[in-house]
Amino acid sequence: MTIYLDHAATTPMRPAVVEAFAAALPVVGNPSSIHSQGQFAKRMLEEARETVAASVGADSVEVTFTSGGTEAINLAIKGLFWARNSGAVARPRILVARAEHHATIDAVEWMREHDGAVLDWIPVDAFGRVDVDYVHAALADDVALITMLWANNEVGTVQPVFEVSALAAASGVPMHVDAVSAFGYVPLDFHAAGIAALSVSAHKIGGPVGVGALVIARSATVTPLIHGGSQQRSRSGTLDAPGAVAFAAAAQEATHDLAATASRLIELRDSLIAGIRQAVPDAVLRGDSDDRLPGNVHFTFPGCEGDSLLFLLDVAGFSVSTGSACQAGVPEASHVLLAMGLDEPAARGALRISLGETTTADEIAQFVEALPRAVGQAAAAGYSSRDTVLGHYPGA
Repeated sequence: MTIYLDHAATTPMRPAVVEAFAAALPVVGNPSSIHSQGQFAKRMLEEARETVAASVGADSVEVTFTSGGTEAINLAIKGLFWARNSGAVARPRILVARAEHHATIDAVEWMREHDGAVLDWIPVDAFGRVDVDYVHAALADDVALITMLWANNEVGTVQPVFEVSALAAASGVPMHVDAVSAFGYVPLDFHAAGIAALSVSAHKIGGPVGVGALVIARSATVTPLIHGGSQQRSRSGTLDAPGAVAFAAAAQEATHDLAATASRLIELRDSLIAGIRQAVPDAVLRGDSDDRLPGNVHFTFPGCEGDSLLFLLDVAGFSVSTGSACQAGVPEASHVLLAMGLDEPAARGALRISLGETTTADEIAQFVEALPRAVGQAAAAGYSSRDTVLGHYPGA
């Protein structure tokens, strides 16, 4: 049986969520319809909206449901940019770090190519943390928005959100925070953060794929991406009431005792980090040692290709992730690690192990026991091709 250690990519749906989802699916009625069945669906939807809002420290009117984190991020970045540039004053600059998720990177690069956005790249340090002093110096009247992660999705470093948001507020610049990786693992307080928009997603916290939300402050203006009905603030489209119900159930489960959940994951995480260091002494932990997501473990392994390690560990019965993206079968070094100052060979040896609600101490022990063999095989093979690596793996 395969041991799942890739919770940062997606995490299993919780039993209570499955139950809530199944109960909501047969409900008939468009939430926008005025008849009794439509109004029942609307009440179900609005109760879910209230629950999701409470889980992030927001008001229900500030929650706009989306198809997931990627849509939420695109709506925030493009919508804030367009709204800020709808008047006579030109504000072309977007402050963004190179270590962001690809949903952000691709969105801002599209804005540069199609809408004349000027990208001002915020440096990150060796841990992947954004440079607050750079943001302070870069803020000016021509800045449309700041966008940044609450916690880095690859190396797990928690970002100085409150420091940056204070600077943004003082300059009157709206700020969007991608909290997709942080939601359910660290406390989120939208109002306390004082930001314009916050992106979250259901499937990262034990909810269904295809449901997310953009939390938009009452004071913020976001130009819609999708038109045709105005069912929600800044977003048109018939709403997925069962998906919202399942999202709400997941949000409630993931945040009701967050401190205890985080404490358990931190114990497992630190045990795994210690085990990897002992089993593979030359492995290098990436990201902040302490100020990181509770379930995130990210190492680079000198002399190894991350995708080779992934395939070898998959054969051995473990699902993990690399820090790289593969496009057209060609492995590329992680843009996050390159932004942190690693050279390409070091960045290509990345492996991310992410823990979740179902992870156990026994699974951690089994992984640590299997890792040295996989590392040895990956280093000996010296190839990034799956077929070649597996051809060198005994028993494959």
